[in-house]
This record gives sequence, structure tokens and C-alpha cells, in this order.
Amino acid sequence: MEKLQSVEQYHSLKEQGKHVFVFEAGWCKDCRFIEPFMPAVEGKFNDFTFVSVDRDEFIDLCGELNVYGIPSFIAYNNGDETGRLVSKDRKTQEEIEKFLQQQ
Repeated sequence: MEKLQSVEQYHSLKEQGKHVFVFEAGWCKDCRFIEPFMPAVEGKFNDFTFVSVDRDEFIDLCGELNVYGIPSFIAYNNGDETGRLVSKDRKTQEEIEKFLQQQ
């Protein structure tokens, strides 16, 4: 999974193609819970580019996007937000895949 480097990169990426931004943090236990199965999820949904967003590094961006719980997912297709799975709740692989199937 690619790691977001700047707010400018976020704005550029979301405008081109299909991207899923995964908001997380190193201290987040629920974020660590999804780590083992995310490569399989990325493999199943390889029409998306997955981008990891560190909540602590991009706290202002999270506020702008109303992402107050992690792990959270926001999907874009050529600049249009197609969906969000945003909450503080732990996500299962099944929940994440169901969300991505709807994008």
C-alpha cells in the first residue's frame, strides 16, 4: 500500500483514477487488526490504488474530511467520492470487501 506523502498528493491522486484512502495510525489497535488481510483485499480489488493516510501526520486533512474514527476508508473515482466507511469501529475483511464491491 502506498503511503501518502503530502496533502497536495492527496488532492492530485483523488482526481485521477480509482483510489481508496485508508486512514490509520500506528498506535491504533483496530488498524493493526486489518494489516494481515489488507494485502489480500488489495489483490481482490486491484482496480483501486490503495493509499495509507497516517491520521497523526494529516490531522488537518482528517478534520477537513470528517474522519474522526480510524481505521476509515474513503473511495474516489476520478475526483468523485464514491463512498466512505468511516467510523471508530473495528472493520472485518468481509465488511471492507463489501464496501469496496459497492464502489
